[in-house]
Amino acid sequence: MALPSVLGEIPGYREGHEFESRAEVRLAGLHRHNQNGISGNPEEGADAIVVSGGYADDDQGVRIIYTGEGGQNEDRTRHVEDQQMAGGNLALVRSEERGLPVRVIRGVPRRKRNRSAYTPASGLRYDGLYTVVRHWSEPHPDGPLVFRYLLEKADGGTAWEAPPGAGTTSTPAGDQAPSRAKSVTQRVVRNSAVTQWVKNLHDHTCQVCGIRLEVDGGAYAEGAHIRALGRPHNGPDVIDNVLCLCPNDHVLFDKGAIFIGEDRKVHRTADRSVLASLRTRPGHDVDMAAVAYHRQFFAGVR
Repeated sequence: MALPSVLGEIPGYREGHEFESRAEVRLAGLHRHNQNGISGNPEEGADAIVVSGGYADDDQGVRIIYTGEGGQNEDRTRHVEDQQMAGGNLALVRSEERGLPVRVIRGVPRRKRNRSAYTPASGLRYDGLYTVVRHWSEPHPDGPLVFRYLLEKADGGTAWEAPPGAGTTSTPAGDQAPSRAKSVTQRVVRNSAVTQWVKNLHDHTCQVCGIRLEVDGGAYAEGAHIRALGRPHNGPDVIDNVLCLCPNDHVLFDKGAIFIGEDRKVHRTADRSVLASLRTRPGHDVDMAAVAYHRQFFAGVR
């Protein structure tokens, strides 16, 4: 049976606390393993990661691009097979879906070229709570597919608390008067005229399932970018990179649960079955290069 995930701060260890070894980190309860990079389980989510490899550019301080586990040879010097969506990789996806905090422990990479400006001088350092923003798959320089995760520093630093009753089946009391707090975030500025044009052209009808949602204000649909905006994908905010989707299919598409094939049919990623043909309209040419990018990086289909 998998050990339960202990989320959030560990009493007695503040951000910046330094350790001499992985064994000390494990004994402190910040990370449960001496070797694995990801701590947690697929049912409850990941509670911690150790950042001590990858490329220097992957660690930007408040933003980390983290490579999943598995697929390496015995001495962990090369990737020899595709990573699988299981174990710690799936645990990180659970944390993404549920907005759970992940403790980040930075260590010293074996290769000097992998050091970043945020690498500790020696040993390991606890660097606070982060959240998993998104994940995708891409080919490693060695060839096989690996999972990649974008983590960002939790808003408000490390001020996250487990709600009363967390980890139990008790009904949460909630808050009759939830408090508000100011926060500062950085985001990609989207051109709403682009997505609105696509939605209008398709009469707010989902290009996957054909559903048109009627609400008090008229019809509702969402503009989904095929190649995601912002780092690390840097997709363009143009009409041929946008689909008109219902909320359900938007989530499925963004999470890689469905993809568009070269035949312009919509497939279920899990079993590659065909769900529908992509609905199109004259004047809206879908960028098939962006579709191929999504298929590989989000659905893991080459």
